[in-house]
Amino acid sequence: MGAKLRVAGLLAVGALAGVLTTLQLQANARDSLAPLPLEELQQFAAVFGMIKSDYVEPVDEKKLISDAISGMVAGLDPHSQYFDKKSFKEFREATGGQFVGIGIEMGMEDGFVKVVSPIEGSPAFRAGLKPGDLIARIDDTAVKGLTVDQAVKKMRGDPGTKVTLTIFRKAENRTFPVTITRAEIHVQSVRAKMFAPGYAWVRITQFQDRTVNDFAAKVEALYKQDPNIKGMVLDLRNDPGGLLDGAVAVAAAFLPPDDVVVSTKGQIPESRATFKASPEYYARRGAFNDPLRGLPAAMKTVPLVVLVNEGSASASEIVAGALQDHKRATIMGAQTFGKGSVQTVRPLSADTALKITTARYYTPSGRSIQSKGIVPDIWLDETAEGNVFALLRTREADLAQHLPGPDEKKDMAAEKLRDEARAKLEAQLAGAKKAPKPLPEFGSADDFPLVQAVNELRGLPVVVSKTAVERKAEADVDASPAR
Repeated sequence: MGAKLRVAGLLAVGALAGVLTTLQLQANARDSLAPLPLEELQQFAAVFGMIKSDYVEPVDEKKLISDAISGMVAGLDPHSQYFDKKSFKEFREATGGQFVGIGIEMGMEDGFVKVVSPIEGSPAFRAGLKPGDLIARIDDTAVKGLTVDQAVKKMRGDPGTKVTLTIFRKAENRTFPVTITRAEIHVQSVRAKMFAPGYAWVRITQFQDRTVNDFAAKVEALYKQDPNIKGMVLDLRNDPGGLLDGAVAVAAAFLPPDDVVVSTKGQIPESRATFKASPEYYARRGAFNDPLRGLPAAMKTVPLVVLVNEGSASASEIVAGALQDHKRATIMGAQTFGKGSVQTVRPLSADTALKITTARYYTPSGRSIQSKGIVPDIWLDETAEGNVFALLRTREADLAQHLPGPDEKKDMAAEKLRDEARAKLEAQLAGAKKAPKPLPEFGSADDFPLVQAVNELRGLPVVVSKTAVERKAEADVDASPAR
């Protein structure tokens, strides 16, 4: 069904996008041939010919066309993307949670590769890379001027080979080299344990092919360990998203079958859909292969807290929004990333594909996630001393060419205030004599938000943030907090 063809974050549909998708694509392509802008296409052909004949050195025709397609798609929004043969292969590998590399979730900032988060247990994680680190050089190649794909290609390689990264760490105002040995990365998307007697912690780092099965297995193991669990924390902090059916399934683990989890609205008929908490909406081969069938009935009523932060995006926002709207969980933490758009992967050939934004997500109550995110019921700081890195984190509304949210208006004054606040904080961190203490590992005894979440479940006092403010629509300058 349609759920298998959609993407909700950094990961994409791999082998799931089969013949049906290809046939749909061909039909759509035929339908779109009629209204082609002939004059503009003639200009494109003229430019193509000039480059071929007049450029300083010969150029590859296929590369020219590929670059043209990439540029056309990149101009739509930050999440649409054209996949050539290699990038599509890597995309499918990432969906399966296994690839060869150093193990980072990455973006770009000021022309540098930015470490969004090192994947837990990866070579990059063991080497000490931190969120916010900027990669200035990859071996002998300067990163400035490279595209994301080019940077990824240079960091990928064979298992056991080494790559030297030159890191600029803003918080410490220093540049230093790190040599990392590439390895096969097995992303463990679900972790779980009894955090305290009677209180379980389940963390999802990404929604991948095996996430739902792993989630079910981990939860079943927790209930075997303690059949009388008093409360559970679902930790979605820094979860960038992933497969939509995974998000629907995780929400369904806690909701009655008839409850709506999420709806989508877009231009084409298949982008207008409603997904409920029943197996037909998330089971890969129908209701008879329900990965949640072994979960105890207590999952539907166990007291639940969902932890989120600015790095919780897309699929994780769908889960948090559904559980919040149905009043099934208390959402704690910080306002989420705000990626409320649907990406569908359309194969163009056996080796290439187009990831294109086809719809927006809406929570069960009809709220749009786009450019706003999920506002927590209880605001928490990162540490007992307050927030350290929260103001430096980029959200959907900060991305160039992002799809606007409902009633969102560009407000240069509010944007300037946020940029000034960020620059001030970066200067303070750079000028500090002592580097800020790194945040404790998620799930550890020193994990301040997790401790507060368990306190909430226990009915104990919670240390609520005194400074966090909802980031409202850009139209309201006074209500938009400095970032």
